[in-house]
Amino acid sequence: MSFPAYPSYKDSGVDWLGRVPDHWTSKKVKRIGSFESGGTPSRDNPEFWNGEIPWVSPKDMKSERIINSAEKITSVGLNAMAGKLINPGAVLMVVRSGILRHTIPVAVNDCAVALNQDMKAIRCDPNDCLPDFFLRWVQGLNDDLLFKWLKQGATVESVEHDSLAGTVVPLPPLSEQAAIAAFLDRETAKIDVLVEEQRRLIALLKEKRQALIFHAATKGLDPEATMKHSGVEWLGEVPAHWTVTTAGRYLRILSGFAFPSEGFSTDPAHTRLLRGVNVGVGRVRWDETVYWPRSPGDGLSAFEMSEGELVIGMDRPWIAEGVRIAKLSATDLPCLLLQRVAALRPTERLDRDYLRLLLSSPAFVDYFTPDMTGVSVPHLSPR
Repeated sequence: MSFPAYPSYKDSGVDWLGRVPDHWTSKKVKRIGSFESGGTPSRDNPEFWNGEIPWVSPKDMKSERIINSAEKITSVGLNAMAGKLINPGAVLMVVRSGILRHTIPVAVNDCAVALNQDMKAIRCDPNDCLPDFFLRWVQGLNDDLLFKWLKQGATVESVEHDSLAGTVVPLPPLSEQAAIAAFLDRETAKIDVLVEEQRRLIALLKEKRQALIFHAATKGLDPEATMKHSGVEWLGEVPAHWTVTTAGRYLRILSGFAFPSEGFSTDPAHTRLLRGVNVGVGRVRWDETVYWPRSPGDGLSAFEMSEGELVIGMDRPWIAEGVRIAKLSATDLPCLLLQRVAALRPTERLDRDYLRLLLSSPAFVDYFTPDMTGVSVPHLSPR
């Protein structure tokens, strides 16, 4: 989308902001607004909770307008915590959360709310800046502001207050701010509709992909083949010339070793441990990596993985995400198998890629899910 040029421009005085229309002004955030922080009433006191006041935390910041929250507090709880009631029309911002790795969630509250300690409210001076314009400004400069605002060295991503307060905001006249905000409301709403349509299309394509894989893996490629019942409820019919047997006849399952967490290392010179968190749907990911120091004769050679091996996450999260089964590549090695991950080692009569497709099917998930209901730590049993 192209926009008509203004008659003249000027340097904003801020390197990352560049040039702005000549008639715009600029001020630091702390000059156009005031800040309010939040807190959490004691959860040990039932008088503080389940009241009428929305208590907004980062998990509620999934919309640009806040009209409710997952949890609510009472007026007694509000008085007990380090925070005030935020009247409608403030810009709410997440200032401490892992989501700040890539996004600064912002919203305008349409009702009075309280905030938890990971949130901040900015009350814009109505003579300088409209909250809807400020919201769009943050969204439009998300990547630049993340680079400028994030506190370095923090264990959890957080916004540095002084950096936020000292940031220069370009300010069109109020009437122009309103026009810009209204234009963006209309245009982003159109885009949001298209995004939702694409999401639905992607979901349908994923279903079609799974159905295609399951049909090919359990019915074969010949539509004219004579079928027989497999005798296995979740498999249904299979081609008559196929053999149906238990996996144990053609598959050896190696469960991971119970490495004690107190021995985990962060030294990349040591050997990576393949944990459940590292096994994704169809791939291995090493974004959360721990290591184990090897020593001669440590007896861990049986848990060394090889290229091409199949590994499967055994804990319950695989139900929601899809079956977390993946094939190890050369770049995943060397690594040692940790408990709650299993290596699947088929014989020559069972192709490992065929096994991977079969176990990735929704029918496999549906079959095993009831067996895990009620287990204190739900997991897939190798048996």
